[in-house]
Amino acid sequence: MSRVRNLRVRPDLLYLASGWSTLVTDVRGRITGTGPQGFFARNTRVLHTERITVDGREPVPFSTATVQGYAQLSYAELGAGDELPSRAAYLTVARFVGAGLRTRLTVLSYADTPLDLRLRIELDADFADTGEAERGRRVQSGTVERRWDPAQRELRLIYRCDGLDRAVAIRARTDQPLRYADDGFEVDLALPTRGRRQVEILVEPVFDGERLVAPPPSFTDSGDLAGAARARLEREFTQLTSTNFDVTAAWRCAMEDLAGLPLGEPSGPTAPIAGLPIYQEIFGRDTMTASWQAMLAGPTMLADSLRLNAAHLGRRIDDWRDEEPGKPLHEARQGPVSALGLDPLSHYHGDWSTAPDLLMFLGQYYAWTADLDTVRALLPAARRALDWLDRFGDQDHDGFLEYHCRSRVGVKNQGWKDSDDAVVDEHGRPVPNPIASSELQAYWYAALRHAAVIFTVTGHPATGAALVRRARALRRRFHHAFWMPDRGCYAMALGPDGRPVRSVNSNDGHLLASGIVPARIAPVVADRLLAPDMFSGWGIRTLSATHPAYNPFSYHRGSVWPVEAGTIGLGLARYGCWDHLHRLAEGTFAASALFAEHRLPEVLSGLPRDTFPHPGVYPNSCSPQAWSASAVVALVQALLALRPAAPLRAVLLDPHLPPWLPDLTLEGVRVGGHTFDLTVRRRRGGRTSVRTRGDRIAVLRRPTRQASAVRRHRP
Repeated sequence: MSRVRNLRVRPDLLYLASGWSTLVTDVRGRITGTGPQGFFARNTRVLHTERITVDGREPVPFSTATVQGYAQLSYAELGAGDELPSRAAYLTVARFVGAGLRTRLTVLSYADTPLDLRLRIELDADFADTGEAERGRRVQSGTVERRWDPAQRELRLIYRCDGLDRAVAIRARTDQPLRYADDGFEVDLALPTRGRRQVEILVEPVFDGERLVAPPPSFTDSGDLAGAARARLEREFTQLTSTNFDVTAAWRCAMEDLAGLPLGEPSGPTAPIAGLPIYQEIFGRDTMTASWQAMLAGPTMLADSLRLNAAHLGRRIDDWRDEEPGKPLHEARQGPVSALGLDPLSHYHGDWSTAPDLLMFLGQYYAWTADLDTVRALLPAARRALDWLDRFGDQDHDGFLEYHCRSRVGVKNQGWKDSDDAVVDEHGRPVPNPIASSELQAYWYAALRHAAVIFTVTGHPATGAALVRRARALRRRFHHAFWMPDRGCYAMALGPDGRPVRSVNSNDGHLLASGIVPARIAPVVADRLLAPDMFSGWGIRTLSATHPAYNPFSYHRGSVWPVEAGTIGLGLARYGCWDHLHRLAEGTFAASALFAEHRLPEVLSGLPRDTFPHPGVYPNSCSPQAWSASAVVALVQALLALRPAAPLRAVLLDPHLPPWLPDLTLEGVRVGGHTFDLTVRRRRGGRTSVRTRGDRIAVLRRPTRQASAVRRHRP
């Protein structure tokens, strides 16, 4: 089969981002006014079109590259470079994204004589919402008024729409003669022999009277909170090297993506967005999941993600927003559609998994850091989330969490698979609400166990003991209600009638990760997950390929989500299912090698690897995607069976490297304030050697409790 390399998810577009701002250009770095192109600030397109001409002709860049994720540099030829005497001249277009946008146009002359050129820049805005631009369909509309201020050399485009106060100020800076005519800037450039001239265009959104300034012209610092967060993460992240090139490259790309996706929110600056271009927003569970799966790379993202989510818990009962007191946020956007109240997404709480995630990941954060101060500061939020789960999570009091949507425009399915058609019965019919999905019970089980630790270490041992008892009872209850022995897996959910939804799907991997699966059953569950109808060769399908509703290019009905490889990998390692883990990890790293820079997209198709040389992607996939990047880190952690025990100043390991990964070295692992390097090598017969260097911390080779139990149950 032919070798496939350098696939791009959206091959006709380039993306730059910093915090709440995104620039979308064509592959030559131009903003042509087509499709989703433009400069977006706070989910609002404040620059829709930019047309640059020199002496009436539009230069076409011959080379364009992204720099550091938030900057771009293009080169275009203006004169015949191969003629003598020389008339060669070139235009460089450097773009810098921060709260605003700075574009630096530089004309470079290599001519033997002086040159006189006329540069013209035409700009326009439509103030479309990010979602409107992506779908190509407007929901809200207004008119754009143009005002030119000759004293300030500033053009202001004002959006006239009832209920919105949004505009954009566009300034031109140059030491050459400049005028504004026919809706564009014109600059007469007089270039001396082999000289240069420069023009800067500053695009600065003005929202509700606040001016969002353009960043400095720097390829190393975007000058905003997101830029500071990016720099902090770049300094912190663990580095990985291996003789396996694909693993090394996938890790390097993951670190670059995670460092480039912080939203820059004051309550949690390094907390990442979900992905580009669709989910540049606060996204509760995605932010925390990506940060948790990436803990081996560093702890700051999870600390900030927990703080960010703690700052946005529900305060009232509001059906429009699916909000209830203590219920965590699902999404928060700032685009005009949400600001006008046409959708509830300015702060929408329609998700059931974020509350247990908050408790579970707070416990995980403590295990990695022993940071009791942060845990104490977040304890009130943990109490509120726990109270919400107890008060609203189980409305019929059957002992399981079941979600339901109250908003007329809300999200129907409020578990991890949140598309409207994600939960289907064995005949392919959508299951109506309320739904007790299997992975929610697993998250709830893990949340109770981690919350027990958190409350105990903060001085509430009685509460902790009660939570442990509840977790044990849930584990017994769950297996009895969800296990399907004839299928070797658990039910996808319990429907509104309390009966199992008998669809074979990927949720069982989440169950393994949580520890809710009995040890004697775990190998059977692992076998089912890696069966041919579930494992595509690239990853585990969200729904069995033999299911009547299977569609390999759907969002959740048979597609492959790289993020699940991370979670499922940790679950397989937990139960010592090494052969299964090695197959899953090999497929995931092989998939990353198909794409440019080894960047895993949001969603792969579920097409089988033995038939198709590359799987393709879900048509609207994001890339980069935070939790796809985090899956790379989680898989490495799974292969090491690395469990932090920071309060005990220890790390537990049970490394099992496959033949295709003979070695790996991690530099700068952080556990409980200790930093150390870790080298693991595969020896003859599959045994491994471990070497550490750095701060003193106990590194103990121990199998997990569940893996030991699985061994006892095997013949």
